[in-house]
This record gives sequence, structure tokens and C-alpha cells, in this order.
Amino acid sequence: MAEDKKNMDGDNKGDKPGPKLPQFNAYWIYGIILVSLIAISLFNVGQTPQTVSWSVFEDKVLPGGDITRIVVITNEGKAEITFNENALDKYNDILKDVSAIPRTGPHLTVRIPTLDKLEEARKITEEQHGIRIPIEYEERTNLFRDFFMMMWPILLIVAIWIFIFRRMSSQGGGGGGAGNIFNVGKSKARMFDKETGVKVTFEDVAGLVEAKTELEEIVEFLRKPEKFTELGGKIPKGALLVGPPGTGKTLLAKAVAGEANVPFFSMSGSDFVEMFVGVGASRVRDLFKKAKEKAPCIVFIDEIDAIGRARGKNVNFSGNDERENTLNQLLTEMDGFATNSGVIILAATNRADILDRALMRAGRFDRQISVELPDLNERKAIFEVHLRPLRLGDDVKSEFLARQTPGFSGADIANVCNESALIAARKGKKLVEKEDFLDAVDRIVGGLEKKNKIISVSEKRAVAYHEAGHAAISWLLEYAHPLVKVTIVPRGKALGAAWYLPEERSLNTYEQMLDEMCSTLGGRAAEDLVFGRISTGALNDLEKVTRQAYAMVSYFGMSPKIGNLSYFDSTGQNEYAFSKPYSESTARVIDEEVSRIVEDQYQRAKLILKENSAKHNQLAELLLEKEVIFSEDLETIFGKRKLSEHVIQEEANGQKKIAGEPLNPSENLPGSDKDDEVAPIND
Repeated sequence: MAEDKKNMDGDNKGDKPGPKLPQFNAYWIYGIILVSLIAISLFNVGQTPQTVSWSVFEDKVLPGGDITRIVVITNEGKAEITFNENALDKYNDILKDVSAIPRTGPHLTVRIPTLDKLEEARKITEEQHGIRIPIEYEERTNLFRDFFMMMWPILLIVAIWIFIFRRMSSQGGGGGGAGNIFNVGKSKARMFDKETGVKVTFEDVAGLVEAKTELEEIVEFLRKPEKFTELGGKIPKGALLVGPPGTGKTLLAKAVAGEANVPFFSMSGSDFVEMFVGVGASRVRDLFKKAKEKAPCIVFIDEIDAIGRARGKNVNFSGNDERENTLNQLLTEMDGFATNSGVIILAATNRADILDRALMRAGRFDRQISVELPDLNERKAIFEVHLRPLRLGDDVKSEFLARQTPGFSGADIANVCNESALIAARKGKKLVEKEDFLDAVDRIVGGLEKKNKIISVSEKRAVAYHEAGHAAISWLLEYAHPLVKVTIVPRGKALGAAWYLPEERSLNTYEQMLDEMCSTLGGRAAEDLVFGRISTGALNDLEKVTRQAYAMVSYFGMSPKIGNLSYFDSTGQNEYAFSKPYSESTARVIDEEVSRIVEDQYQRAKLILKENSAKHNQLAELLLEKEVIFSEDLETIFGKRKLSEHVIQEEANGQKKIAGEPLNPSENLPGSDKDDEVAPIND
């Protein structure tokens, strides 16, 4: 018996599962009832009279003399004929199935052409055969059919409405059960707990030491609250992560979720915004209601600027009252009349300057954690994290790569590592080498290389002298960014480009900014001196120096005519201001000063190129020949570059050593921002 049972179990386990049956839905019952009612109304299920043509009725039925009643339904254009029950057998050729018709009548129906024609046929038959044919006239109404014809547009609109809400609920995710239109005001926050927790920890976040220290304290309070409460301390109610895009704000939030071991609610700021009035505030209330039930817990709102923008003082020009109502509800929930004990709010934004001041105050966001672009050591740590899954060559050093990518965020570094692997795979390599990383940096900073782009000889020559002008002036000026590479191979929209390796300075002096502007204008100055004409290739250069000159005059107070004044609004609260914070006469002075600064640096660039015209021409011809030159080529032509005191001090401290080897300019490809590249555009 045991063996038989075992065999039976084995056979059952080996059987393939049958087809999955559809789940029962309550809407099926409504559909069946509706179809049944329609069928009963339209088809009159059961015994029904048979239909004959008018000719058969006129030739055979009327002269038979067995009609006991004719009922004419005037609004339907037909007549019902009832025979004498004893005479039904005489009409077997007409009544094909006597059992299918009601015995008491009516037995036949006929579609009549007109009432006059029916009356005429009846009178003729009565006169010819001496019989009497009784006839009646009536109107009939089908209440269900009329009701359905009247209601079907409304039913169609309701069906479309339900369909739209079902789609919205199913796409919305966590706002309650899909298909329930009343759940539109429910919170869409995703909850993570111990069972469905995030696996990211603080060890997976490279760099950001200060930010991690602040967040680790919050996590420690959730784990061991008595350590702080014994001294009378209270946990911060909220922490705001502020920083440029791609610096790791969301990653830090994931690390908090992975470390805290408490319920973690995650929601985007845009999830509160909806087309219906009052939905945003309702979702805020529902979110905090769920959070209080799970306390202690953490609520993370990503991109909080979607609902936290500063409210306008002028009600008439308020852009979105629904957004302001959502913000008001959020302010009340975070620190209002009712307490929110045990609920910690984390939020992230890269636009803290536009947030409402009531949202930023202590008691709501007690801490503002700055998540800035990584420095050299942090970039090295980030590279080491993203290099782990790659198969690397022996020449790849994280410190070398970190020095090539100043100004890169963590997301940019991840993109560099991924792009380098793709480039190596495209070349058919088995390992990712240093050359692939340098090509990836070029690809990200300058764009895709276009070797097949058709350029005329005169255009190529103009581009070469333009880029040589940038390179020459940046090499000869003390404070300009050190040049790394110059190319006249088109990349992206640019016909040529010069890459620099900017010094990582915290402050910029007046002399440094002037040298950078002069170097940027070197391309336009070279075209003017050599060819006696200018082109559209300096658009990017002019845009950059104009923006920089206006910043020097109106923001940094670097103009003697304006003085030590700054018209920069760091709060971002003047969103609805219709006037500038200075008079028209001051605006005229600012424009004159900007024009003077730019023109002075342009004339300075022309003067430097005139004094070094032979070397400039030699460099341009070399660039035409090779298409790509490096800093060592400039050193051969111009000699060693004069270094600033800041760079000399760095080299004295050994900060310019890369993995124990001297810096090789030919391998030192760029990693600066796109704002630092100087490239004529293809007009």
C-alpha cells in the first residue's frame, strides 16, 4: 500500500499542470444579466408566430375564411393573424412547424405595405367570398427596448469612465487596488521592510564621508534610541539631501533603507501631483497615516521640489493652487498641531534654492546635508566601486582615472566605466585597458567622433588655427587651465575641440578669471589675425566669456564702477519679481563694464598671438598634419609652461604623482566639464 501510494504521489508530481483558468470576476454576472435581458427583449425566446410574405397572406391566408382576428400594430408596420384552432391543419404548407407556434395565437405575422392596401385587400376578399374578417388597430411599446435605447449612451460613458480609472489605478502602482476609482487619493509610496528590504548599505556608497556620518547617526538612533534619549536628546525630524544631479542622493537614501531595519516608505514628489483637485493633499495624509501605523519608520520623498516650490505672495499670479495645497498639507503633517513621533522624513533635491522657507526650517528639516561633486580621493573610491565588475588590464589605476575626471559626478563615473567596457568589447578585446577609459572620457566630454564628416580645406585650416589659438594662449598664460589635448577631428556638433585639466580650486581670483577669458577668446583672435575675417565657430566661446563677465560684474563685485555690490539672489525667492534689483542707469553701467572686460581680453589675446605668431603658425601646421596634438607638442614649440603658485605648491606636496609614476601629458586625456571645452560649432 505504501509503495502504491508512493507511485501515485510520484505520478501526480510528474503530471504537467493544466491550463490556468481565468479568475472569476463579479463583472461577469452583470454582463450575463444584461445580455439575457437584451435577448429576451429582442428575440422573445419561446413560442413565437411565424412570419409570411405579403403575397402569401393576400393569396392564401385571406381567402381561406379561417381568420378569427387581425391585429394591426401601426407603429411597427406589421399585422398579427389568429386562425381558428380547428383549422390550423389546413395551413400545414404555411405553418411549417405547428408545435413552435402558440395554439391560442397569434399564429402568423406579416409586414404590411400600407394600411390602405391592407383595407383594400380585406374588403375585396369579404365581397368576393362573402366572409367577415375582423380587424383591430393598436400601438405597442417595448419599455425595455426604449429604456435601453435611451440609456445606452450613458452606459457607454460610464464604461469609458471606469476603463480610464482602471488604467490610471493599474499604472499608478501602490494607490490601492487596481480598478477602484475611489483609491485615487491613496498614497503611492512603496514600503520596504525586513522581508522586502533594500540590500544597499553604506559600504556600497563610496566617498560622501560627511553625508554618511550625518545619516549614520539617524540610523543609530533608530537602532539604539536610549543612547540619545538618556541625555535628553531628540531624533531629528527630517534631513534634506541637497546637491547637483548624479552625486548619490538617492543612493544614500537606499543605504539608509538597507541599514535602518525599520519600515521605509519611498515616494517621488511628482507622485503627489494629480489632475484632480485635492488628490495631492489626500495622498500626503494617507502617506503619513500609514507611516504612523508603522512607526518608527522613515519616509523618503525624492525630488521634493516638485511640491516644495516656494509659494507665491501674489495670489493672482499663483501658478498651481493644487500644488500649494499639497505643500500646505505636507507642512502640517511634518510639524503641525498633531505630533509625528517616530516618523523621520528624508528628502532629496538638486534645487534647494527654490524650496519654500517654511519647509526648510528647523522642526521639519532639522538637517540639510550637502552632497557635492566628489573630490580627487572620493572619485578614486567611486572608481574602485564601479571597476569591480569589469575585467581590467594591468595598466588601469583608479587614482589615474580619478585625476582625469575633475568635475565628474558619481553617475558620470559610472557612465565612464560602462562606456569603456562597451568600447573594449567593440574593439574585440578581452580586457578593458587604460586607453579604453580615456576614449570613454573623450566620448562623454566631447561627443561621438565623426571621422567621415566632409569638411572643406579652408574650413579645416580655419579650425586648426582657431584651436591652435586656444592652445597657445592657454600655454602662455599663468592662470589658464593646463591644456591636455587639441584635436580638429569633428566630435558631436563641434568641428574641433581643446581639452583642459582644470585645477580643483575652491576660490577663483580676478587674475585667474581674466586669464581663462583671454584663453577662451584665443580662437576668435587667431581667426581675425591670420585670415582677416571671423566665423561662427566662436559661438560657444563668446557665450562662455559673456556669462563669465556678467558674473564678475553683477555677482562677484569685480568692477570698480559697480563696486562691492552683488545682485545675485541665492534664495531663489524672487520668482514673481517683474523688475531687476538695480536701476536702468546701473544696468547700462553693467553692460558697459562687461563689454569693456571682454574687449580688453580679446585685444590681449590678439597681442599675445602677434608676439608669438611664428610659434602659433608652427603649432597650427602641426595640428593640420597630425589632427591630434598633446601638451608635450606645445612644450616642444613654446618651451616649459609657467606654473602658478597653487600648482607649484601641489607638486611640492607630491599631489601630482599618479600611482608612483610621473604625469605623462600624452596620456593625460581630459575630464573637465563640457563648459570647459572650447569647440567651434558646425554652423
